[in-house]
Amino acid sequence: MDAAPAPLLVSLLCLLAAASGLPAASAARAFFVFGDSLVDNGNNNYLLTTARADAPPYGIDFPTHQATGRFSNGLNIPDIISEHLGAEPALPYLSPELRGEKLLVGANFASAGVGILNDTGIQFVNIIRIGDQLQYFREYQRKLRALIGEEQAAQRVNQALVLITLGGNDFVNNYYLVPMSVRSRQYALPDYVRFILSEYRKILLRLYDLGARKVIVTGTGPLGCVPAELALHSQNGECATELTRAVNLFNPQLVDMARGLNRALGADVFVTANTLRMNFDYINDPQRFGFTNVQVACCGQGPYNGIGLCTPASNVCDNRDVFAFWDAFHPTERANRIIVGQFMHGDTDYMHPMNLSTILAMDREGV
Repeated sequence: MDAAPAPLLVSLLCLLAAASGLPAASAARAFFVFGDSLVDNGNNNYLLTTARADAPPYGIDFPTHQATGRFSNGLNIPDIISEHLGAEPALPYLSPELRGEKLLVGANFASAGVGILNDTGIQFVNIIRIGDQLQYFREYQRKLRALIGEEQAAQRVNQALVLITLGGNDFVNNYYLVPMSVRSRQYALPDYVRFILSEYRKILLRLYDLGARKVIVTGTGPLGCVPAELALHSQNGECATELTRAVNLFNPQLVDMARGLNRALGADVFVTANTLRMNFDYINDPQRFGFTNVQVACCGQGPYNGIGLCTPASNVCDNRDVFAFWDAFHPTERANRIIVGQFMHGDTDYMHPMNLSTILAMDREGV
């Protein structure tokens, strides 16, 4: 009974979306987002946590010029990917607006502060840990089935694009959070990297079990080179040695792990994004990309504007387009656009085994 009218309902929703001037939600791929503050678009606004970006000057360049919970001056990586999908941004899962036809767009489950491990980000107290994000994904699918029926819901999830960004906090807000942290006493760095990747593998397999069939898995960016770490560890602008070492261990092994999963599954389910290289392109050659500053945050205080939070009392640069970093940890919208450009068109040194343009072309051709 429930599934029978689903095609008609989907067609009607397409017509309604077209008539209202909104993207046809059911025509574009659904988009699901999991991870941390690099991709959170407002879930933490609904939580009692210090890991939030819901006050100015966050959002100063957002279309509404209001803080939305995105850790950016404007759009973040999922927003820009949604532009390429021809869809409106997926709403935060905790948003009360995520109901009815909005469910067809997808959902963003990400939460600032989380990591691969449950003890990552414990100082932020109330955040949506990755296991809970996956549980919310299961709950979302129940809502979708109630809307369009079981068969159509399964198809929509299977054909969706998924983005997951984890790992950075497991170093910054766990292993290196304090000298002699619990995890650093428990594991030497190479062993810790292997441990968190074994846990990440379980997370990716759970995503697959929940129906995800095309998942972009990002590596960690240049953790040792962000303004917060320069402020703490740099004398002359050099990147923090230990965090750089961690990233250089983690990222290649992440790629190997994803390749191994694809071999085991017999399909290219997991696509790795070399976000470290994407960032270093403009860090190493800022003039080529129109940046005048790739070390100092646009918003902050102290050395490199890397101390404390971005608040109304912070220094704020006038031209965000020439800064690579918005706050102590996060890129500006301009930098995010450069990164997503490589998601779309980068060769296999950036996106393996294929870029997002190839994924979308295969989808159109029914491959």
